[in-house]
Amino acid sequence: MKRIVMKFGGTSVEDSAAMKRVAGIVLAQNCPERIVVLSAAAGVTSQLLHAGELAAQGQETMATALLSSLRTRHKGIAEELLTSSCPSICATIDSWFDELDDLAHGIAILGEATPRSFDLLASFGERLSSLIFHAYLKSLGHAAELVDARLFMITDAHYTHAVPDLGIIPATLDQHVIPALRRGAVVVTQGFIGATPNGITTTIGRGGSDHSAALIGSLLEADEIQIWTDVDGILTADPSIVPDAHRIKVMSFMEASELAYFGARVLHPETILPAISKNIPVRVLNSRRPSSHGTAIIAQADTSGQCTVKSIAYKEDITLISIVSTRMFLAHGFLENVFDVFHKYRTVVHTVATSDISVSATINDTGRLDEIIGELRQFATVTAAKAKAIVCVVGDNLRNSQGIAARVLHAITSVNINMISQGASEINISFVVDEGHLDTVVRLLHEEFFNSRDINREIFD
Repeated sequence: MKRIVMKFGGTSVEDSAAMKRVAGIVLAQNCPERIVVLSAAAGVTSQLLHAGELAAQGQETMATALLSSLRTRHKGIAEELLTSSCPSICATIDSWFDELDDLAHGIAILGEATPRSFDLLASFGERLSSLIFHAYLKSLGHAAELVDARLFMITDAHYTHAVPDLGIIPATLDQHVIPALRRGAVVVTQGFIGATPNGITTTIGRGGSDHSAALIGSLLEADEIQIWTDVDGILTADPSIVPDAHRIKVMSFMEASELAYFGARVLHPETILPAISKNIPVRVLNSRRPSSHGTAIIAQADTSGQCTVKSIAYKEDITLISIVSTRMFLAHGFLENVFDVFHKYRTVVHTVATSDISVSATINDTGRLDEIIGELRQFATVTAAKAKAIVCVVGDNLRNSQGIAARVLHAITSVNINMISQGASEINISFVVDEGHLDTVVRLLHEEFFNSRDINREIFD
């Protein structure tokens, strides 16, 4: 029996009109088993967390005013969508916002908000959107069951970045989700949130709704995982920089993962990993234009061994750290010592270039930068330059394709390159430029590889 998981992002459930579109998309699917995974309405998670920050700063009145505006917004959506069930749903919304007011008051008294408190605050966004959407599906006369993700998405207690427990979740899905599917119901649940084995609410990190959907799809062995957003699929570049960017029709898991890691806004970096493990296709679609075919992400796109550049991605707010050994040539253990420091301070290094006595590394988490530099200076000279950007050219078989690197460099001869990293991956060439040159670099590369004269229409729209 065919089974699909459909994840809808915040802009797809931002108001009553958006929820109506989503209901139409869900009900139009020719599939007997459907699991709908919802994000919070656009902007809600950030506002909930901001309310917690305000309360912690002693500004409880401002916090409760912000919560009041969110209460009004969600009740307004419910009133526009629902008729007979509206009083009950609105009563639940009021009850939940009363809880939020109490939580803000408690934070204000303590003068601080713990990660555990922030997770509880944030969880209400997904709970509210799924509550309203489920009620709307039922009001249309369709069988639907609301399953609280905290019943099955069991995680550790690393609040704000909790890790799902894959040893427990298959059993909890079998207990709470499978029976509803067998009853013929559309299952409505939440992304992003989970709970510890003791029932304490957790979140799995910003953007985690994609990861939730992929985990559910993987563990339930779905036939397809659909990620519904507000663009037509994965594009050849950020449309805010390149307005005429092309839709990529099909790409490989590895290409999509690389794009997600290097800043593509459509997918969360970890989304693809559970799908890879079960070879489940992922399709990125536009809830505002459901007629668009989106982008299909499959195990391995067929390029017949030829190189096809698929997209230009980037990461902003990058700091470039240059490290030169004070012991000069062939210093034994130099690289090990360098990366031990980054590991100690739990700081991810995105790209690296090395020689016998020097390392250039990029990071975007500068929270421990002073400590990192302090330790590195015990055995090296160190400089750090902020306001950089990583630009990444992604495509199959780049490493083994003659002339690609030359085309990249020739296209951007007018821009100074701070660092180049290529070789560890077969599917990307990355380099670092000043952030002020980012838009220019992306446009120049897009014209080089995706100009209308020779673009492959079998791969791109």
